[in-house]
Amino acid sequence: MREEHFNQTTLDGLRTIRRPQQGWLRAMREAAGLSAGQLGRMLGVSRQLPLQFEKAEADDRITLRTLRTVAQALSCDLVYALVPRTNPLAVPAESSKLSQPSPTHAEEGLRNEDHYFCD
Repeated sequence: MREEHFNQTTLDGLRTIRRPQQGWLRAMREAAGLSAGQLGRMLGVSRQLPLQFEKAEADDRITLRTLRTVAQALSCDLVYALVPRTNPLAVPAESSKLSQPSPTHAEEGLRNEDHYFCD
């Protein structure tokens, strides 16, 4: 694991990011100055479908594939992350309510992976 990519400061920063009230898709579409119809044309779909995507996101039922597709049309990158509430290596396995692999296995998995976050 390269410590500079996965540290407490990075995790704390990610915890402060909240989805806009109207959702990321709508926020980014409006920031780009696009109507739902214009985005629909960019995606090759009806003008109603981007509105359905926005509703699906607001209802927490959108797929990552759809988010990725719309993000590409909006010239955005989809950044997907699971952010631990605490340092995942500092919490003893027996104190967790969820079944976890042994700390040795978890530590090895994190060491073998690069963790990158977008600014």
